[in-house]
Amino acid sequence: MHPPPSSDFPIRPQGRGALLFQGKQHRYEYLRTLLEHEDFSPTAVARRKPLRGDEPTCVVMLRRIVMPPRKERRQRALEEVRLACHLDHPNIARVFGLEEHEGRPYVVTEYVAGCFLDTAIAAALLERRKLSPAFACYIAAEVADALHHAWNCKGEGDRPLHVVHRAVSPMSIRLGRQGEVKLTDFGVAWSELTGRVHTAPRVLRADLAYAAPEIMRFHPADGRADLFSLGMVLLEMLAGRYPLDPPDLALPQDASPEVVRYNAITQSERTTWASVGQLAERILHFDSEDVERMASGIPAQLKHILHKALRADPGDRYQSGAELSADLRSYLHQDRPFGKREAATEVISLICNKTSPHATHAFPTEKGVVPVPEEDVADEM
Repeated sequence: MHPPPSSDFPIRPQGRGALLFQGKQHRYEYLRTLLEHEDFSPTAVARRKPLRGDEPTCVVMLRRIVMPPRKERRQRALEEVRLACHLDHPNIARVFGLEEHEGRPYVVTEYVAGCFLDTAIAAALLERRKLSPAFACYIAAEVADALHHAWNCKGEGDRPLHVVHRAVSPMSIRLGRQGEVKLTDFGVAWSELTGRVHTAPRVLRADLAYAAPEIMRFHPADGRADLFSLGMVLLEMLAGRYPLDPPDLALPQDASPEVVRYNAITQSERTTWASVGQLAERILHFDSEDVERMASGIPAQLKHILHKALRADPGDRYQSGAELSADLRSYLHQDRPFGKREAATEVISLICNKTSPHATHAFPTEKGVVPVPEEDVADEM
């Protein structure tokens, strides 16, 4: 059984190929719903057709902006689109622009046929296995390259923008069937872009489940905060489970005084499976012993990379995405090369040869990738 439709997703097409809405320059036809979950921005896959000219038809993702206060949503969407003009990198999903329907803003982004990393991890678990270490390193290296570009890209007047993504997680990393790795969703990014929207005091604008300690402490964050988040993602890929305890584990009934105090003065802009205080407590106490416990059985070279990426003090971590990428690629090439072709093989094995979710009573967050019989995996036209 599918979960009931979310009231946050107002577009109700009659079926595949039906009109979603028509903008000033493009027509959008429904292909399928990708995400319809309370923890993520509602997202659909659509066919985008130009109303005039010789621009080719393409498949895109339509992501609705829902988390900020209503009056800020259009500003946030516009900021993401403006920022995307400066983010030109093969490992960053392209943003085509902003569309509005019935007063609701949608960011139109590149669609890569495949799955989110979160779905790949879930699919591997359904098969009672983990992602291969080489595949995990390849994904992390590609994302590290994207983060290095984001931090070093330049804006108007050749000024560095110093973009901090702040939401690097398995749901912001898209894996393509051709071996592509794309970092998506810069909707909560910090940057030095002129005229950016400022976050209200005591509001944490980030994906807190993977946030760096300095973000939880409200300290100024730079690109090294994203490298900590990527280290958490890499550890999850290698260990096969979330480093701060899986979200389906029963949380303690009695919160510590520190948790209560943190919850009283802080709120999260994005929903989380635990309270802000509970996540803060876990992150601020996460140390080398936790890394060692989670990384048992992982090759020593990878364990060293994880320890360095997950240092609590930013000064002790990797200082750039390029530095982290270099170490990851050094590991990848010490045995046999692992690149796009090998990554494509693993992605296809995960999304095409797997246990049915019905057989395990599981249902993935991302629809149509770990499919049930009535769903079609293919979106290519």
